Amino acid sequence: MPSPLSSLRSRLARAGDFGRKTSPILRRVPPMHVLLELAARVGYGARGFVYLSVGVLTLLAAADLIGDAVGPKGAIAWMALRPFGRLWLLLLGLGLAAFVMWRLLQAVFDADHEGTGRQGLNTRMSQGFSAMGYGFLAFNTFGLLVHTPSDPAATDITKSHEQAATVLSLPFGHWLLAGAGLCILGIGIANISRSWREDFTQYLACSPKTCRWVAPLARAGYLARGLAYLPLGTLVVLAGLRPAASEVTSFGSALDAVERQPAGPWILALAALGFIAFGTFSFIEARFRRIRPPRDLNPLT
Repeated sequence: MPSPLSSLRSRLARAGDFGRKTSPILRRVPPMHVLLELAARVGYGARGFVYLSVGVLTLLAAADLIGDAVGPKGAIAWMALRPFGRLWLLLLGLGLAAFVMWRLLQAVFDADHEGTGRQGLNTRMSQGFSAMGYGFLAFNTFGLLVHTPSDPAATDITKSHEQAATVLSLPFGHWLLAGAGLCILGIGIANISRSWREDFTQYLACSPKTCRWVAPLARAGYLARGLAYLPLGTLVVLAGLRPAASEVTSFGSALDAVERQPAGPWILALAALGFIAFGTFSFIEARFRRIRPPRDLNPLT
């Protein structure tokens, strides 16, 4: 017996076929799987643009050519203050929304055919958390269209303090905040682990020669992203254990804390190069990744 989602998809497909037969305009619209593939590739490109921007700005910060290092939200806010900033925000927000849609297709409807085994479900759960993270980033990007603060970095830290204070005011709030920090540490460790154990070329439709130089980019990118989460997660855990909301900071401020350590600028420069590698790999995924939109919207297949 077909699932309700499958039945709904069949009805929508029949409606689309009928519309194409009766309307010259609709006949020009590509099939749904083509549109979904295009949206996924645009999404990977948007992710690449964000991390490439983070890497370049962090590298400039390490060289003391600009003020502070930034995370993804900081890089987007920085672009918002540039000429044509609102246009960039609109395009980037739409691209990130497309990436969230693709992540949901991967996580819920198994677009990558990971299956329902232990490893497959772990991968799909990771893709689901990724959808949540990029969903918040897309929401923040659209929010900047309404109001762009004059000092985005300070505003980001203030919001972090307020959110931490709200959590600490809840019953067992200090444990909840420490748990959130452990989750951030877990994300960092998962990225580090993924950087050396995963075959990043298995989803790419590129030549063996191209894949040989693509894989190191992916490993460097995931390693840098994972290491960047560790200081932020540590600060959040300490804020929960002490407890002190003022110790919760932003992604960019955590990178600044790394820069203040011995050999910090060099470490920050290496992290920046890793972010640039991750952004570059995302652009490569936008071009070469195998995109297979699910034909059957059934979460259990």
